[in-house]
Amino acid sequence: MATEDNSIFVGGKPFMNYVTGVVMQFTTKDAKEVIVKARGKFISRAVDVAEVATKRFLDSKIEIKEIKIDSEDFKTDEGKEVRVSTIEIILGKKK
Repeated sequence: MATEDNSIFVGGKPFMNYVTGVVMQFTTKDAKEVIVKARGKFISRAVDVAEVATKRFLDSKIEIKEIKIDSEDFKTDEGKEVRVSTIEIILGKKK
């Protein structure tokens, strides 16, 4: 199982920052797996990050091992309770 160190949390930064982060984990840190995580509106961006990393940058070296979806309760700045969807995309080196 990957440690928290190998997690990439996708948010509002430029798209390629996340792709570079994933690629760096596999190339310079020699990670066995990297987890791309996102919540709410950033889920589609996390999927794109995983796809670009696996298909364009590390083609034939890594693959999507597992995808976990969930939802969690979240309190907005106004104090309102909302439920937000989450995703974890586990990328791993191919055998």
